[in-house]
Amino acid sequence: MPTRHWHRLADGRVQCDLCPRACRLREGQRGLCFVRARENDGIVLTTYGRSSGFCIDPIEKKPLNHFLPGSPVLSFGTAGCNLTCRFCQNWDISKSREVDTLADAASPESIAETARRLGCRSVAFTYNDPVPFMEYAVDCADAAHAAGLMAVAVTAGYVCPEPRREMFSHMDAANVDLKGFTEPFYRSVCGGQLGAVLDTLVYLRHETSVWLEITTLLIPGLNDSDSELDRMTGWVIENLGPDVPLHFTAFHADFRMLDVPPTPPATLTRARRIALANGVRYAYTGNVSDPAGGTTRCARCGRAVVVRDWYELRSYHLSEDGRCLWCGVRCPGVFEGPPGDWGGRRMPVRVAAVAGR
Repeated sequence: MPTRHWHRLADGRVQCDLCPRACRLREGQRGLCFVRARENDGIVLTTYGRSSGFCIDPIEKKPLNHFLPGSPVLSFGTAGCNLTCRFCQNWDISKSREVDTLADAASPESIAETARRLGCRSVAFTYNDPVPFMEYAVDCADAAHAAGLMAVAVTAGYVCPEPRREMFSHMDAANVDLKGFTEPFYRSVCGGQLGAVLDTLVYLRHETSVWLEITTLLIPGLNDSDSELDRMTGWVIENLGPDVPLHFTAFHADFRMLDVPPTPPATLTRARRIALANGVRYAYTGNVSDPAGGTTRCARCGRAVVVRDWYELRSYHLSEDGRCLWCGVRCPGVFEGPPGDWGGRRMPVRVAAVAGR
C-alpha cells in the first residue's frame, strides 16, 4: 500500500518521514522497520492487511487499568519495529523477517466485525508497535469506530510530529512504553532517542483526547535505580500531571539480553513507592502477583475502588461513569457502564473467522 510520509532527496534516495530514524532508501531497499520499503519511486507499507495473529485479551493486559475495565479487546500486530531494543519480549514478531510470520490476512472491516461479534469493546494494535503499520492501524481504527468500538495503540511513541497527529487522531487510548529515562539507555539499548518519546507523551496528554497510560519495563542494573525512577516520575508529574497511570513491569531474559536476571518483585514495589511519593496517583506493578500493586485507590478517600489479581477484577466500587461509590469523586479514565467480566483469559481467534473465509 502506498504511504504518505516521505520525500525525495537530491541524491535520488527517498527519505521516510514516519519516525526520527529517517531511513533513506534506494529502489528496492527497506527501512530498519523492514515493513516500509521503496517501490516505484515511493515508500509502500508491505504488511497492509496482514497479521501475525489475532487474540482476545483482557484490556488490563495492554496494560490499561483505567479504560473500559474488565472488557475484552481484540488484539493483533503485524511484523517489524522501528526500534532495536535488545530486551524485546515479542522479538519473534517485531523483529521478524519471515513472510510466514504474517500468516493471517484480514481487512479492517472484517477485524471490526469479528471484534463486535465476539463481544469486544475495542481493538488493540499491539504485539509489535503500530507506528510502522500506521496506515493499516488507522483504517482498522476507523472500521472499529464504525462498528461502535474503540481503538487502542500500544506503542513506544517513536514517531515524527506529522504522522503522530494523523495516527492518534484515530485512537481512543494509548499505552506508551517509556523504556527508560536517559538518552544513553535509549541510544545503546533501544536504538532510539528519549526526547522523541517524551515529546509524544506531552503531545498525547495536552493536545489530544486520547486516554494515556505509561509502562516501564524495569531491567536490573540498567534503568531501575532510585535516582532514575525519581527523575522519571518527577518529570511525569511536572509535564503530564498526577492522573496519568504508570505501570512498572518485570523483565525476563529474552532476545539479545539473556545474561540479565529477572526483575525482583521488590524492585517493582520500590518503583511504585517512589512514584506515589512524587505525587503520581495511580502507580501499578505488572508481570508479578502483587494485589497491592494492582489495586486502584480513590484519590480523595483512599478506598480501594478496583482490586485486581493479575488481569482479573476481584472487586469493583465505581459507578458506571467511574465515580467512587463512597465519596463520589471521579476516577480519571474511560468508564462506560458496568465493568466487564472477561477475566484473565487469552483466546486466539481463528483466521477464518476474522478474514471471513
